[in-house]
Amino acid sequence: MQDLLTSALNPRSVAIVGASENIHKIGGRPIHYMQRHGYRGIVYPINPARDEVQGYKSYAGLAALPEVPDLALIAVGGDKTVAAVEECAARGVKSAVVIASGFGETGPAGRELQDHMVATARAAGMRLYGPNTQGLANFGTGAIAGFSTMFIEVPPMDGPVGIVSQSGGMSAMAYGLLRGRGLGVRHVHATGNEADVTASEMAWAVAHDPDVQLLLLYLENIAHPEMLAATAAFARERDLPIVAVKAGRSASGQKAASSHTGALANEDRTVDAFFKHHGIWRVRDPHEQARAAHAYLKGWRPEGRRLVVISNSGASCVMGADAAEDMGLTLAELSPATQADVAAKLPGFATASNPIDVTAALLSNSGLFGDVLPAVAQDPAADLFFLNIPVAGAGYDVDRFARDAAAFEAATGKPVAVAAWQESVAAPFRAHGIATFPNEGEAIAVLAQVAGHTERMRQPRATWPALPHVQVPAGAQGFLNEVDSLGLLARHGVPTVPMHLCRTADEARAALDAIGAPAVVKACSAEVPHKSEHGLVALNVQTREQAAELFERFWAKMDAMGVQRDGVIVAATRKGQHEFMVGARMDPIFGPVVVVGDGGKYVEALKDCAVLLPPFSEADVQAALRTLRIAPLLDGVRGEPPLDVAALSRIAVAVGQVIAGAGGAIASLDLNPVMVGAAGQGAVVVDALVEVSKA
Repeated sequence: MQDLLTSALNPRSVAIVGASENIHKIGGRPIHYMQRHGYRGIVYPINPARDEVQGYKSYAGLAALPEVPDLALIAVGGDKTVAAVEECAARGVKSAVVIASGFGETGPAGRELQDHMVATARAAGMRLYGPNTQGLANFGTGAIAGFSTMFIEVPPMDGPVGIVSQSGGMSAMAYGLLRGRGLGVRHVHATGNEADVTASEMAWAVAHDPDVQLLLLYLENIAHPEMLAATAAFARERDLPIVAVKAGRSASGQKAASSHTGALANEDRTVDAFFKHHGIWRVRDPHEQARAAHAYLKGWRPEGRRLVVISNSGASCVMGADAAEDMGLTLAELSPATQADVAAKLPGFATASNPIDVTAALLSNSGLFGDVLPAVAQDPAADLFFLNIPVAGAGYDVDRFARDAAAFEAATGKPVAVAAWQESVAAPFRAHGIATFPNEGEAIAVLAQVAGHTERMRQPRATWPALPHVQVPAGAQGFLNEVDSLGLLARHGVPTVPMHLCRTADEARAALDAIGAPAVVKACSAEVPHKSEHGLVALNVQTREQAAELFERFWAKMDAMGVQRDGVIVAATRKGQHEFMVGARMDPIFGPVVVVGDGGKYVEALKDCAVLLPPFSEADVQAALRTLRIAPLLDGVRGEPPLDVAALSRIAVAVGQVIAGAGGAIASLDLNPVMVGAAGQGAVVVDALVEVSKA
């Protein structure tokens, strides 16, 4: 990746093909920007019609240059773009940025031209950025091979934030929002069509800049997930938060498989799981990225999610508590000693428990915040602090409030966020470097985000020392029948229900005798994966003659349907406290993906599930189960005992290892229902479906 760092982000020389004297044209902006923002390398304008461009000697072509430039910005369109790429490759240029559009995004003809440019670049060992990009900008070095208008609208300032975006518009938006908050930005890189260099590769390069303290991504697809995973791993090592926007909701992800898992582990759920797995925080848009940026750059790394709310309004205390619950934060339970210390500093009618209402006494005693904050800071239960000032004005020493809050934060390192809608109140807090927001919702959301992200980045990574060697039956195509599916799982440690595959009515009678009543009788055919929809499942079978009669009926019905008759299953009845499902599939982008959630016949309608990416631990599964809507059932409700989530988690890990160990031979697995008993009673798979990958 060193070529990215040197030839694109810190080039010794830059050629602009299509250079213009007019700074408002695409070929003129980069030259103007590099002059203005301190680029120390050599600029080579390429314009055969001019002897000089913006004070630089102009050249007729790359061949006329006195040296091979590290980076070339191609600011010409149409056929000239392709010719310029060919010339750069022939000259030995290391990196080329292609601004022009009209390539892969337009259809087959444009894709063909784009592929030709990529092939030309790769044959010469040149990296290609774009096409259809606003370009690259490194304000740390002044190397700006881009034309964004935003750099004129909002003057740049070098700083600790890097932005990598597939969209030029979104990179400019994130930049503008950050600069509007007074934050400096070092890197603003747009990858466009990503014909060659991807956003994941650029993220890797930016993450290796030691002065970058926050990395923001805008993605519409993840074309290079293994590189993004490596970037995230490196970022965790150096405590660099990555906050990503992933736009687009692809219907193709929901059609990826014909099994339940294909519908549940759609692209967007899988992206969420990928980000969580690798310690990346996902937000909705660049506004949310910018909103939390100041908090990250202050170095907030809270130990937990316990919040202290302090206000001069009882109503604001209540709303702060509501917002905390909405954001998944808990109110810190202050010790009796802490409450006594706080009470000693407040008037007798104030509230010393959390939330702490200092009341309107703040008007007459401007030191209350400064007194209360240190008293609470000593309590080990206090991780985060939120100050809500709904009303202040004449008579209030707001500047002292802000000084005291800033001194407290500096002394303790504990995060402090302020909500103040009055600009006259907010301004002094901002001036003292306190993270300040117009309302409690935004302030507490940022506290919750940084606390959650810190926890995620510190989460130990699960490892699987060895994977099982998983083989599907020779010659299998499409779906395995139920017996073969369950047999494959059982061979790899997944508990499955006892059953017999019968080929005659007499075998069905004998199976009933062996298994005992009540039993379940089901048709078995690889061509009928969903048997209940065809009336090929019978429950509560009590006698051997019932089993024989059902065999005859199901055997005849499969014949009438014209499907392969693998047999009829007689299986033991297993009841549990609750029905769950576990699934897995091979995602075309992310590889093995596992789904765990509420099971039964409504699984696709309710979609109450969580997605995990291997490797993961049983603890990871249990944490995922706690995010479900049915999570309260796990601990038992209305007198019911807690569920055996440990047994369910072992099954989920085993399924993940099976699909990973199959080496791509299995397209998907569906285990539904998985009967989970009370704690200590275990879990058993009652029905399963294995889909074999197409050859």
